[in-house]
Amino acid sequence: MNYETPLEAEAEDARAPEEDAVTATDDGVPRRKLIFLAIFAGVVLLVVAFLIHSGRDSGLSEEDGSSLPVVSVLAPGMTSVTGQINATGSLAARREMPVGVVGDGGRVVSVPVEPGQWVRRGQVLAVIDRSVQSQQIASAAAQVAAAKADADLAQSNLDRALKLVDRGFISKADVDRLTATRDAAVARVGVARAQLGELRARAARLDILTPEAGLLLTRNVEPGQVVSGGPTVLFSVAKAGEMELLARLSEEDLARIRVGQTAQVIPVGSDKSFTGQIWQVSPVIDDQTRQGTARIALSYAPELRPGGFASATIQGGTVVAPLLPESAIQNDEQGSFVFVVGKDNKVARRAVKTGLVTEQGIVITDGLNGKERVVYRAGAFLSAGEKIKPKLVKPAAE
Repeated sequence: MNYETPLEAEAEDARAPEEDAVTATDDGVPRRKLIFLAIFAGVVLLVVAFLIHSGRDSGLSEEDGSSLPVVSVLAPGMTSVTGQINATGSLAARREMPVGVVGDGGRVVSVPVEPGQWVRRGQVLAVIDRSVQSQQIASAAAQVAAAKADADLAQSNLDRALKLVDRGFISKADVDRLTATRDAAVARVGVARAQLGELRARAARLDILTPEAGLLLTRNVEPGQVVSGGPTVLFSVAKAGEMELLARLSEEDLARIRVGQTAQVIPVGSDKSFTGQIWQVSPVIDDQTRQGTARIALSYAPELRPGGFASATIQGGTVVAPLLPESAIQNDEQGSFVFVVGKDNKVARRAVKTGLVTEQGIVITDGLNGKERVVYRAGAFLSAGEKIKPKLVKPAAE
C-alpha cells in the first residue's frame, strides 16, 4: 500500500498554483498563445520596417531629420529635331478627266480600249453608229453642188449681160438684176456648205475622244449600248498618269506644313515607298472632323491605284527646342505642364506647349529654355511647393 506522508501532500499542493500560473493568465488565456502572438507581432514590425527602409532607398532619404522623396530630374537642354508628320488618306488621280457623249448619242458600235491602257490626245475611245448621219451628210453635199451650179449659171448670165450693155441691148437695170441673182446664188452655196459642215461636225462628235493624253482608269460602256448626250461618264482618264494622296490632317498638323514639302508615301499592300510633294493645302477645315486635306503629288507607278489607302510621312523643317519624355509632361483641364525644381529643391508648376512627337520624346515649343531641372517621372505624385531631393539623370535625347 502506498501512503502519502503529510509533508509530501503539502509539497504537492504548493506546486499546483505555480504550474497553473505558467499555463494560464488571470483571464484564462494560455501564456504560450500570448508568446506566439508577441513573436508574430515582432515579425510584422520587422517586415514593415524593411518595407519602409526599402521605400526610402528608392524614393525617400533622411535630410536634416525629415523624410524627403528622392525624385529623378533632368535638364533637357536644346535638341535639334527634324519634324515629321504622319498621315493617312486615299489615293486618287491628280487630274481625273471624265469623258462622256458630247453629241446626240446613239448605239455604240465599238470600244477599242481597256482600263489601264495609256491613251494619247484625240484617240478614239468609243464609236457610235452614224448611218443616219452619213446619209444626211451625202444629202447636204448634193445641195452644195446644186447651189454651186446655180451660182455658176448666174455668174455666166451676168458676164454675158456685161458684154451687151455697151451695145445697148441690155439696160442697166437688167445688169443689176442679174448681179443680184448671182449674189443670191453664191450665198446659197455658202449656206449649203455651212449645213454640210454642221452635219460633219455632228457626225465627228459621235466618236468619243480623249481630251488629253493619260492613263485610262475606267470604262463604263460596252458595244451595243445606247448612249445619249449628258452628264453620264463613260470613261475617266488620269491626265499624264499623275496621282496624288489626299492626306487627312488635324488642324494643328495642317498649320505646320507648306506647299513644296516632301513626303514619303507607302500604299497598303506594298512595302515600297514613293516620294511625293505637297502641291496644295486645304484652305478649309471640316467642321465635323476638325481635319483638312493636304494633296501630295505623285508620279505614276503601278502600285498607286486610285481609291486605294496609303500612309504618308511628311518631312518638316528642323526645330531646336527642349525635348522631354512623355512621362515628364502632365495634363489637366488647364493644359499641359511640367514640374520644375527650384534652387530650394521645391517643385513648381510650369505651363508648357508641346509640338512634334518623335521617338526620342516630345518637343516643348514654349515654356522652357532647356536649363531647368524638370521632374522626370514622379510628377503625378507631387504637388506644387513640395520639397524633394532631386537626382539628376541624362536627358531623353542622349
